Amino acid sequence: MKYKTLLFDVDDTLLDFRTTEKRALYTLFSEEQLELTKEIEQTYQAINHQLWQDFEHGKVAKETISETRFGLLFEQLGKKVDGKALGARYQKHLSDGHDLLGNSKKILEKLQPDYDLYVVTNGIAVTQYKRLKDADLYPLFQDIFVSEEIGYQKPMKEYFDYVFDRIPDFDKEKTVIIGDSLNSDIGGGQQANIQTVWLNPTRQAGKQEIQPTYEIQQLDQLFSILG
Repeated sequence: MKYKTLLFDVDDTLLDFRTTEKRALYTLFSEEQLELTKEIEQTYQAINHQLWQDFEHGKVAKETISETRFGLLFEQLGKKVDGKALGARYQKHLSDGHDLLGNSKKILEKLQPDYDLYVVTNGIAVTQYKRLKDADLYPLFQDIFVSEEIGYQKPMKEYFDYVFDRIPDFDKEKTVIIGDSLNSDIGGGQQANIQTVWLNPTRQAGKQEIQPTYEIQQLDQLFSILG
């Protein structure tokens, strides 16, 4: 067998985070009796993306993201809010969303008898566990590795060292990571010296310094790689 251990990212790899995120934002703004315009949503996305990038590079702590993003957003809108409280409510709405991405559950069910499946995620622990359980994906994995519990995050080498140390009979040569993030999943896998599968449905441009072993547009294309 070419591969034995499959490491899966969660958001926008197995679960449709974009749908969940949009619904959570609309719910939060509705509660505040505010209109979520396209411009406000784009501003939020820019702030959130920058915070997650800073987290992946070790510049900010995980809680900084959830506690500051709405304060920063409303500051740009000329409003003062309790950003930490809004962040907590938004996180609750996020944890209620567990939309599957395509036929990801069927794919995992087909893979499980022959491969050792693990989750590798930078998401917030309580949210990710709840979403995986609600989507009925949790029992399909041998273990779940959440950066918040580990103290390191993808793409840090320390994160992957922690994961590798806790996989029984681990063989780096027979391990592959599957994810949508070029930086955290593919870049992290590259630094950890394992093979990588970049799920890139929109065919976004890559980076010279990060080269995935494989690139797919749909998760079921994984079968042709695994053989």
